[in-house]
Amino acid sequence: MAAKPIIKVAAICGSLRKASYNGGLLRSAVELSESIDGVTIEYLDIAPLPMLNTDLEVDGKYPPVVEAFRQKILQADCFLFASPEYNYSITAPLKNAIDWASRPPNVWANKPAAVISAGGGFGGGRSQYHLRQVGVFLDLHFINKPEFVINAFQPPAKFDSDGNLIDPEAKERLKAVLLSLKEFTLRLQQGN
Repeated sequence: MAAKPIIKVAAICGSLRKASYNGGLLRSAVELSESIDGVTIEYLDIAPLPMLNTDLEVDGKYPPVVEAFRQKILQADCFLFASPEYNYSITAPLKNAIDWASRPPNVWANKPAAVISAGGGFGGGRSQYHLRQVGVFLDLHFINKPEFVINAFQPPAKFDSDGNLIDPEAKERLKAVLLSLKEFTLRLQQGN
């Protein structure tokens, strides 16, 4: 009997805040993945990455922290972005991480991705549209459905004071995103 494939998901949060709701979404995704056969999620911390500066590229090599990040991206089968919305767009730390991993050779290319967001108003939805636009250049393939945005500030409470997701309905929706990402990743890997 053949072993079931394991999908390696790299999870990246656009917020550096300790109690970030978007970080809470990723923590919840990691917990939920334990109940999904064939999925493992690794959270990649983008805080240590220096701001993109090509002067830091010496003899075709990147700073060690950047190279380690690029290797994690390269080894992942797919990506789960938690993208807060700042000024109707993606955050500077997320864009910085994206840009470092897109330096030649682009290690994002031809892989599936999903994006989730928590915030006010539209729940981070505008950042998702910008991230999808950036993904076109990166050659990322985002799942289209289900979409996941959550207004973190409307009652009832969706997160606790540490930024952990506590809303059961939102957890079910998040699990549906993970299942869709798994299915899409397998389909792309099999060339269907």
